[in-house]
Amino acid sequence: MRARALLVFAIAAFGLALIAGTGYSAEKASYTDVAPAEAKELIEKTPGIVIIDVSPAYAKGHLPGAVSYPLGDGSLDKAIPALDKSKTYLVYCHVDRVAIQGAQKLVKAGFKKVYRLKGNYKAWVDAGYPIEK
Repeated sequence: MRARALLVFAIAAFGLALIAGTGYSAEKASYTDVAPAEAKELIEKTPGIVIIDVSPAYAKGHLPGAVSYPLGDGSLDKAIPALDKSKTYLVYCHVDRVAIQGAQKLVKAGFKKVYRLKGNYKAWVDAGYPIEK
C-alpha cells in the first residue's frame, strides 16, 4: 500500500514538473540578435529605445545614448524593476557571454522587445558607427 502511494505521488510530481516545464518552453520568450546595421536602423526607427551597455568598460566608449548597467556588479539586476517593459531594449557588451546573459535577464523578467547587438561593441566600431566617450 505504501509503495503504491509513493508511486502515485512520484507520477503526480513528474506530471506537474512536465506541465510546468512545458509552459515555459511553450512561451519561447527570447531576444533577437541584430547585426550592427540592423541595430543602427532599429535605433533610428524606434523612438524611446533603451540602449544598455552591460560591460564595465562604458567610460572607454559606448554607443550614443547608451546607459551603463554592468552585469558583473549587479547594476542590471538593480535597474530591471524600474525599467519600462513596454519599451524596446538593445543590449551589448564587449563579450558575447555577458551580452547574452544581460539580454536573457531582461527576457526572464518579462521584457518582450529585447535585442542583442551581434558582435557587440567591436562590431559597431568596425562598422564605422559613432561612439561616445
